[in-house]
Amino acid sequence: MLSPEIYALLFKALLDTLYMVAVSGLLGTALGLPLGVLLAVTGRGELLQNLAFNRVAGVLVNMTRSTPFIILVVAIIPFTRLIAGTSIGTAAAIVPLTVAAVPFIARIVEGAVREVDRGLIEAAQSMGATPFQIIRKVLLPEAMPAIALGLTLSVVSLIGYSAMVGAVGGGGLGDLGIRYGYQRFLPEVMLAVVVVLIVLVQIVQSTGDWIARRVNKRNLKS
Repeated sequence: MLSPEIYALLFKALLDTLYMVAVSGLLGTALGLPLGVLLAVTGRGELLQNLAFNRVAGVLVNMTRSTPFIILVVAIIPFTRLIAGTSIGTAAAIVPLTVAAVPFIARIVEGAVREVDRGLIEAAQSMGATPFQIIRKVLLPEAMPAIALGLTLSVVSLIGYSAMVGAVGGGGLGDLGIRYGYQRFLPEVMLAVVVVLIVLVQIVQSTGDWIARRVNKRNLKS
């Protein structure tokens, strides 16, 4: 049975995790979504073909994505200190979480945009739509269900990453599980942390699935 003190710590750790995931998710989406669209439309034969940009951006995205998250956290400590003023704590953890989220979201968005029916693009072009009008009125609306599911997957991944930053003093549920569940040999605390993480992931996944259904034009028309 958990003590009132542990319940209080668990609640605070949950709030810290929600804060980290929410802020890094919003920042990652704000940066990753336009980057993903650019990767999709600057490829060979696409609306805004720019192979130099596409290749450089693609390499940078792949380099970040291929770096294990725990190594990324350590590798960008100087950058984290520059942005957050410290390399430990909840606020500092947002920096590597955002850096990890941006390329992940960018590739998801790129894939979703590339899946849009080419016939819709050609139809819009035949009516005189500009590339930016096609992006705004055709590509993004049609790709939105897949983007919503992709962002849901990104948030779920961020929840897991937020637990990992607890190993380097990032705060949140991961930090609580390590300090009390592992270092103080309190398995019930570790179990409680795992249960809270599972419930949190289930809520996020269910919400994301609901949003994807709501923005799916095919479902709305049927």
